[in-house]
Amino acid sequence: MNLGNKYSLIASAVAAAITVSGAAQAEQQAAKQDKKVETIIVSGTPGGAGIRKLDASFAVTNVDAVQIERLAPKSTADLLKSVPGIWVESSGGESGANVFVRGFPGGGDAPFLTVSLQGSPIYPAPTLSFLENSSIFRLDETIARMEGLRGGPNPVVSNGQPGLTTNFHLKRGSEDTEGTVKYTTSDYGLQRIDGVLSGELSDDFYYMIGGYAKRSSGIRDAGFTSEKGHQFTINLTKEFDNGEFNVYTRQTDDTGAWYLPTPLNVEGVDAGFTQLGTLNRQAVIHVAGQDMEIDLGEGRGWKGHVSGGSLKLELANGWQLIDRFSLTKGDANTYGLVPDGAATKLASVADDGISATGAVTGTVYDADTWVQNYGRWVVLKDIEAFTNDLAISKAFSSVNSAFGIYTATTSAKDWWSLGNSAYHVLTAGGEALTGIECNSSADGCGFNYDINSTGDATTVAFYTTHSYQATDALTLDLGLRSEKHEVDYSVDEGLDGTIDKFVTYDERKTSWTLGADFKLDDQSGVFARMNKGYKMPYFDDFRDNYGAYQGGERLIKEVTQAEIGYKYMGESSDVFATLFANEVQGDTFVRKPGDPAEILTNEAMGIEVDYNFNHSSGFSVNMNATWQTTEITESPNNVGNEAQRQPGWQVRVTPSYEFELGDMFATVYGTISAVDDRFGNNENTVVLDGYEKFDLGFTLEPTEQVKLMVSVDNLTDEQGITEGDPRNADAPNGRYIMPRSVKLSVSYSF
Repeated sequence: MNLGNKYSLIASAVAAAITVSGAAQAEQQAAKQDKKVETIIVSGTPGGAGIRKLDASFAVTNVDAVQIERLAPKSTADLLKSVPGIWVESSGGESGANVFVRGFPGGGDAPFLTVSLQGSPIYPAPTLSFLENSSIFRLDETIARMEGLRGGPNPVVSNGQPGLTTNFHLKRGSEDTEGTVKYTTSDYGLQRIDGVLSGELSDDFYYMIGGYAKRSSGIRDAGFTSEKGHQFTINLTKEFDNGEFNVYTRQTDDTGAWYLPTPLNVEGVDAGFTQLGTLNRQAVIHVAGQDMEIDLGEGRGWKGHVSGGSLKLELANGWQLIDRFSLTKGDANTYGLVPDGAATKLASVADDGISATGAVTGTVYDADTWVQNYGRWVVLKDIEAFTNDLAISKAFSSVNSAFGIYTATTSAKDWWSLGNSAYHVLTAGGEALTGIECNSSADGCGFNYDINSTGDATTVAFYTTHSYQATDALTLDLGLRSEKHEVDYSVDEGLDGTIDKFVTYDERKTSWTLGADFKLDDQSGVFARMNKGYKMPYFDDFRDNYGAYQGGERLIKEVTQAEIGYKYMGESSDVFATLFANEVQGDTFVRKPGDPAEILTNEAMGIEVDYNFNHSSGFSVNMNATWQTTEITESPNNVGNEAQRQPGWQVRVTPSYEFELGDMFATVYGTISAVDDRFGNNENTVVLDGYEKFDLGFTLEPTEQVKLMVSVDNLTDEQGITEGDPRNADAPNGRYIMPRSVKLSVSYSF
């Protein structure tokens, strides 16, 4: 279907909804009050000023601390599955997820995701190679809630992300001293302690401190402590007569094994399999003429801090000022055993065609032994970013206006050695082999790509938003953003001290959004919106598409979206349904560093539903569901195909039941997930089968202060596949969802 026709359908639906008589509805508004309409969201508002959720003319999902606990996410990206319209591949571990938004195209990572803390983006570049925003953010007991805003005014406010912006809110202190200590263990050896404490330091000066420490061998057991980390957060708030000042810091040192695709055609290789183990974690690779010792057990992780704060003031004559700032600095390194091609029998690669010997144990393996070529990849990434978002606003009778300036400086220094491949025995933690010629070669058994690069980017954006209360029921709004984006970047390919690629880039773009919100009554309404935004290029965009850049291409992704939504917030239930259509022009996909890029245009249309029901009997249920169609409309070879790696539909239903068990309070809950088939590549030649997954949990509160919690993830041990082999689509490799696991936690609150 032509995108213009899609927009016409949405516009017609909006017009039909808004023609409902306003007089009777205004009477109903005056007659009713519902506590749910007081839910306040700050995402999508200038400087995070805040708005009632029922008044918002865009789609936003709220997940509070209780819901986060029950979902028991394995990572930050795993939590995003609770947001409709979002497809998450979080099977790679705590870091390195792939997140897709509303059918936007992509080959991995999370180019259309921004993670914010306290309203400020933690890193303005949503994705760099081997780094997406969720990789540098860890969940713990200090998080009060998360907001997930899709589309809407996103292209205008904050860092101008046209896709999904998630905003995490820290818990804050109050006059009462409160705290929680929590111990968690699991069937895969997890040992974790969480703690949080909050209270008042002095009059109107509040604190919250908290964090965790953990150790485990990993849900896919590597045979050693492959996951370890700790985090400490402090949040301070000083309230004034006319506002408040807040400052926080989140210090993290957390790493975990990088789980990669495994063979799908070899018996015994399942969801619990990992290439990494004690026989192969240490290796010597040959880089730039020198041998380098590495420990692949360091996996992927984040060692650094996210710090920031905000100032909110009520000024004279009704003016309001909000300034939010953040500083992120640290190392986000990656070490991993990356499969290069399909598994094969040893006979096909052994020098004598008969056998080879284990490099560690000396075991002689025969010709029928399964082996696979693994690249021993090392990526060292030093990142830093500072952002500031200043907004002033004022209500003028029926018009509410805001003016803001957003600035960001972003830097990344990278050192890569990709390749260094050698054949290993295909068992969990299988050792490398001698008796295979390329295994002892300095060039290894496959491609090599080594770089040393440095990049700096500066963004300055001016934005303004205005809302007009046309009638008691109808509100109109618009927003404009003028952004200047500059990049300086240089790359030494080959680590020979020669600059092979260099960039001095300067572009300006103007984004816009138009919205309408119509209250049907005090509990329900409809909204409509159109917007146009851009994903500006960062360092990897230039490296991977250097030829196009030299040819004058701007390498800017242009995103046009339309939405119509229905919202209802009643006494016992609420529902938000949004029909969306979008077009993304100029997206680029590179399968492997050094490969040519595919530049394409993609269209998508769908509907997302977020439904909650809470009954006085103790029964409640949440459902989030997405149905969508995608089509590649411009591409060198794939016009007419579906976008890769995104399901046509997905549904998650989370019921729970609270009841009394003797003198104790108990809750039983679970999640049922179902996912459609997907194509593993833009050529649509690789099909990834859909799957169903069941999770189950139980909490018991013997007293008001003590809580016991048991959660079972993937109860039936479903062997679902989240992705194929992103570096070689034809290789029969894939990454399984996480295998069944059980967690037990005990917490004490005071």
